[in-house]
Amino acid sequence: MNEHDAFVSLSREDILQTLIRLALAEDVGAGDWTTRWTVPAGAKGMARIVAKSPLVVSGSPVTSAVFGAVDPQLRVNVLRADAEATGRDQVVMEIVGPLRSILTAERVALNFLGRLSGIATLTREFVRAVEGTRARIVDTRKTTPAWRLLEKDAVRHGGGMNHRIGLHDMILIKDNHIAARGGVIEALEAVAKRNDKGLTVEIEVTSMRDLDKVLKDPPDRILLDNMSVRDMGEAVHRVKALGSRRPELEASGNVTLATVGAIAATGVDLISVGALTHSAPVADLSLRLGE
Repeated sequence: MNEHDAFVSLSREDILQTLIRLALAEDVGAGDWTTRWTVPAGAKGMARIVAKSPLVVSGSPVTSAVFGAVDPQLRVNVLRADAEATGRDQVVMEIVGPLRSILTAERVALNFLGRLSGIATLTREFVRAVEGTRARIVDTRKTTPAWRLLEKDAVRHGGGMNHRIGLHDMILIKDNHIAARGGVIEALEAVAKRNDKGLTVEIEVTSMRDLDKVLKDPPDRILLDNMSVRDMGEAVHRVKALGSRRPELEASGNVTLATVGAIAATGVDLISVGALTHSAPVADLSLRLGE
């Protein structure tokens, strides 16, 4: 692909409907024979989705859409909205209608809700760990292919912020771009000549020497990659000296719940955490009939 090529841009609704269709095709295939052969054809009732441990809800709309895709007769009542914390044994949503349809949709619906609520729950933990500092928790592009919009929604539901959505909405000059161009200044100058879209520009630095080079004519944001806490503190000190020309500082690299507090205390503006989307445990939820 050359620089003039572009992939087709799909609407959010197109992406979600495609994900649901693929997920149901994968799970149901030629038919849910177990349900068809055990549940009477005319049976109707209610099911509840219950949190089996404390969590932050995310994914209610797509979960509801799964039930609707399986059977438009199903009615879903969302009792815990996205971004709402809920305790163990609390009912998150109710589904009323044909029992066969409820059971056929069950696993796909829970997969969406569990995955997304897990991301929101972990994000909330990181956000709480930096309370009282200026730092904001942001996500990365380390997302499940095709799930990015949903997973970035989940980060916001947990109280975090979204970094760029994709390659198209922000300039982030990383180590390989710098190596290919011949240095941090050369890469920044190349972007400055072409950035007629007015995109936010960020550049990654891994040393104080490169930081000093970049600060001579700073971009909008500087990414401090895998720096020590001590160096991050020094970077904040040097950037403050710029006054109104001060760029935002983002810390990145193997950030954990054990280390994020010390990183936030340095005074950085943003802390990007890949683990929010690539390592969040799935939230524990179950669907129970007739309760």
